[in-house]
Amino acid sequence: MTHYVAIIEDAGPDYAVGVWFPDLPGCTSAGNDIDEALRNAPEALELYAEGLRHDGHQLPRPRTLTELKADPEVADDLKSYMVALVELPVRAHAAE
Repeated sequence: MTHYVAIIEDAGPDYAVGVWFPDLPGCTSAGNDIDEALRNAPEALELYAEGLRHDGHQLPRPRTLTELKADPEVADDLKSYMVALVELPVRAHAAE
């Protein structure tokens, strides 16, 4: 079971809630609220994995929260936003 750290950006009631993955550039999800954004996140992971496979690439190894905190490009976002672990769907993982 593979999990990726997701950063959740909630800009308020007039905006969609965004979810992005520091280890997967360009892999994002969104929803009208945090719950919906997180429900959509596994599908975003699955589509991202399929796209990589189609292009002949593999998913990068997910970094731990500790590793991400040590990354200066991510550390401030981890302090400013909510964080969740999102599981890569079994279908996407099994196809690797």
